[in-house]
Amino acid sequence: MKSQFFRMFLVCLCTAFSAHVFAQADFHGQAVYESKTTAEMPDFGDRQMSEEQKKRIQERLKSMYEKTYILSFNRSESIYKEEEKLESPTSGGRGFRGLDMSAGAKYKNIKTNEVIVDQEFYGKQFLIKDSLPKLVWKMENESKQIGQYTAFKATAVKLASQTGLPSFGGPRRGEDSKENKEEDNKPKEVIVTAWYTPQIPVNQGPGDFWGLPGLILEVSTDKTTILCSKIVLNPKEKDEIKVPKKGKEVTQAEYDQIVKKKLEEMREMRGNRGPGGGGRR
Repeated sequence: MKSQFFRMFLVCLCTAFSAHVFAQADFHGQAVYESKTTAEMPDFGDRQMSEEQKKRIQERLKSMYEKTYILSFNRSESIYKEEEKLESPTSGGRGFRGLDMSAGAKYKNIKTNEVIVDQEFYGKQFLIKDSLPKLVWKMENESKQIGQYTAFKATAVKLASQTGLPSFGGPRRGEDSKENKEEDNKPKEVIVTAWYTPQIPVNQGPGDFWGLPGLILEVSTDKTTILCSKIVLNPKEKDEIKVPKKGKEVTQAEYDQIVKKKLEEMREMRGNRGPGGGGRR
């Protein structure tokens, strides 16, 4: 009881301390996030690979799974997109590039309860329109310092995405591919751990995450951690929040089915190649 009272006291103190920043009618801000995902080395079956080849693949995976994002936000809207970088001429990796399903831009509107995602998948442009995904947050009695901000812990349970990157090697020898497929299709629940700061009292955050009484500075779920590395409040050069408009309009459920079907086709193609990778004769 005392710890809960102390947490509420800190929340009120932090909110009061930063109230002057948000008194402006045209309040806006920008947060930079670093995203890291733990990726396992793909299974290439019987294919022999040199250490140099393995190193190149690991570097490509790192570039896919370690990214920088920018969240531009105001009181009710936000746009979350990957920081633009020049691609290294030695990055290569055609097979990996096609599977990179990171969104071009994710727009969230708290007032209208709407999320719009500008998404490219296998050369096709999609515009995913849906309601904001809602998480039931549990406020925890823990706090920590993230930069100059006091952050408080909250947890939730969500279903893991069913459209992540597939296993590159297909089923291993001795494994039942049907059982593996059924296991992959089972909904998996994951714990979401977020750290938010009432010092920036907007219920925005990176990616799909929102709905807490303060900007989310850090969030961890499954194998991914997203950490805020920089915040600028009311910058002189305001980043305009533009609603994405290009692409074939689909719901999130429809888009998930499109991706799922494509990944199943890829698994079947790999299965037909056989151990030697030469395909059927």
